[in-house]
Amino acid sequence: MRFVDEVELTVRSGRGGRGSSSFRKEKYVPMGGPDGGDGGDGGAVVFVADEGVGTLLDLRHRTQWAAEDGEHGQYRLRQGARGKDLEIHVPVGTMVYNSDEDMLLFELLEPGERRTACPGGKGGLGNTHFKTSTNRAPRQTTPGEPSVSLNVRLELKLLADVGLLGFPNAGKSTLISRISAARPRIADYPFTTLTPSLGVVEVGDSGSFVVADIPGLIEGAAEGKGLGHQFLRHVDRTQLFLHLLSLAEDVNVEDPDPAAVLGRYNVLRDELRRYDADMLTRPEIVVLTQADTVTPEYIEQVRALFPADALVISAVTGEGLKPLIHRTWATLLALRAR
Repeated sequence: MRFVDEVELTVRSGRGGRGSSSFRKEKYVPMGGPDGGDGGDGGAVVFVADEGVGTLLDLRHRTQWAAEDGEHGQYRLRQGARGKDLEIHVPVGTMVYNSDEDMLLFELLEPGERRTACPGGKGGLGNTHFKTSTNRAPRQTTPGEPSVSLNVRLELKLLADVGLLGFPNAGKSTLISRISAARPRIADYPFTTLTPSLGVVEVGDSGSFVVADIPGLIEGAAEGKGLGHQFLRHVDRTQLFLHLLSLAEDVNVEDPDPAAVLGRYNVLRDELRRYDADMLTRPEIVVLTQADTVTPEYIEQVRALFPADALVISAVTGEGLKPLIHRTWATLLALRAR
């Protein structure tokens, strides 16, 4: 299934039905009088956060959405039927913008959350409402309120506790497949992962946390290069970063340069700063990956360039995965306790 995280739609609520102008004309009823019913309210456009919806793909193929109009009032005080609300089901984490004004209307952050984008028009009044002591046979009614039309842009930001950062081939997909039930496509070439992946990591009986594999970050991503902003925005809601750095990438077997690993780390940190400087203040754990492909001596040389609490793992052999999970869980618990 394709991952779609941005769509534009035009939505319209239902207009209210007009009020009725009618009079009782029954046999043997000498004093009939007005009996026009009110018009029904138009349906509203409501966005619903649905855990069963993973992307915005289903909305991409239909750009016009409209709720039902209210029915007109009828004789004998019969009120017109209310128009049915239009419910648009979207993934949890969807942001709804007024695209004409580029203004955020609301976010849907909780499963089952409902937010109204366009209220339905109120139904008009029947002539019964205008009867007075001096006007026994009013013919006055009011029309229903018009519908409300809105151009909206929907953006999906993944909701995760932990975001995996790193260049293509840093081992993010392999790691998330080893510590959770997520199964991203994995191969040995850049940009294997073209869609974000979410995985739930179980921590024994203590609990669980959600990890998001944020793909496609390269130098220049903050300016939209590569997959750019398309996936950078998915890191906004994560509490903690796992910054994955491959020990094997660009390694010259004859003359390995540990500083190259530090260089890649600084490049991605700079991309985060240029996208949103506040991200640099977010907690992170430095994780040196693919330890099974290099020598212990080289690993120690690289570790010397990073904080002492940097972790070394191999998702292929499983080395360091348990300490990584427990360290991540402990950090999340500390953050939640603040």
